[in-house]
Amino acid sequence: MDAIIVYAVICAGAAPIFLALWIFQWRRRRQVEDDARMAKDRSDRAVGEIRERYSSIISEEDEVKRLQGEVEGLKTDVRNLRAAYAEKRAIFDRLEKQVAIYDERLSFAELGVYEPHFEFSDGEAYKRAILTAREQQKLMVKNKTATYCPREWSVDGSVAKGRTMMNRQVRLSMRAFNNECEAAIANVRWNNINAMEKRILSAETAINRENESMELTLDHRYVELKLKELRLTHEWREKQKAEKEERAELARAEREEKKLQADAERAEREEQKYQALLAKARREAEMDVGNDKLRARVAALESSLAEAHAASERARAMAELTTSGYVYIISNAGSFGEDVVKIGLTRRLDPDDRVRELGDASVPFTFDTHAMIYSETAPALEAALHREFADRRINGVNMRKEFFRVTLDEVERAVSRLAPDANFFKDREAQEWQETLARRNEFLRQQQAAWQYALPSEI
Repeated sequence: MDAIIVYAVICAGAAPIFLALWIFQWRRRRQVEDDARMAKDRSDRAVGEIRERYSSIISEEDEVKRLQGEVEGLKTDVRNLRAAYAEKRAIFDRLEKQVAIYDERLSFAELGVYEPHFEFSDGEAYKRAILTAREQQKLMVKNKTATYCPREWSVDGSVAKGRTMMNRQVRLSMRAFNNECEAAIANVRWNNINAMEKRILSAETAINRENESMELTLDHRYVELKLKELRLTHEWREKQKAEKEERAELARAEREEKKLQADAERAEREEQKYQALLAKARREAEMDVGNDKLRARVAALESSLAEAHAASERARAMAELTTSGYVYIISNAGSFGEDVVKIGLTRRLDPDDRVRELGDASVPFTFDTHAMIYSETAPALEAALHREFADRRINGVNMRKEFFRVTLDEVERAVSRLAPDANFFKDREAQEWQETLARRNEFLRQQQAAWQYALPSEI
């Protein structure tokens, strides 16, 4: 019994201790669980942040790969475009040559071709004809035959009032028609002559229509005199241009004649100089018979004298014979294209002077010489070559513009037939033109390379 009581007392005293220990262990386990849960939450948040950062990096890498793919696609497109451009450029160049051939014809078709109505020899004859046409017009106006009305009108039963009204209408009609004609004549040019003719005829039609109720019309003879004045004025102006060009050509020919005379005199003086030197050398050689140097000098002077004599004879012949000269065939690929040649004539002793003169500052590049043919009948040879390519003449109006759209092969065949002994060179040096093209191509390559390498870095 006592033992039970003791045991009970002991149990009663140990119970709070066990309870305290259990509570402590429970709290400690709860703290551990809370710490573990908090650690797990922190770990989950850290993993989420890492995953978020990693996913943004992955998306950026994907975007970079996509953009790189687009760049490669653009490079491929550029290469394809360049190839297509080169092909289309070649086609365009061929078409451009064909268009150039028909360009002038199309322009003339649009403007209309004017056929001359008169064949006066000089500008003064045209001026006299213009004055005559004006006097005839004044006479018709004075005689009141510039207009026509088949009946006499009366106003309020008065013939006098009707005549006054008609005179006023005639004056108004004549003033309107003359103003139109004067404007057309003052502004007529080579490219609007047909339009100015239509303007006069349209003015006649309009005025006659307005006066139809009064049966008043312009006399067709007066209208024809106005058209005659228009055409005479146009052809007179064109004749003035032609005469100006003829004077310039005559002045150039006169300068060439004077230069030929000066060249002949200079060549003759050169021949006389060598003759004097040769005579002196021969006298010295006769005095010193065994001197080899003197004999060599005499031989050299004899050769120089022969060349000077030939040059003097050629200069005198060209100065005396008006038909002798050089027919030159030149081209300027940089200025006019590869299939354009100039076939001209010069009587200069040094024909290359004429070629250099043509290649002055008026054209961007110098000319290449393909043939320089000396002939005692040079004008006939030049005319024969011009006839060979008459249908290929670029300027079909001014015959002094001796440019032809023709290939060098065709010109060579014509030269071999008309002047068999002449030399012909098809090579085109075109140094300035080739250097210009090379610089342009190099510049384009640099620009393309800069664009090609700049594009990825900008992306």
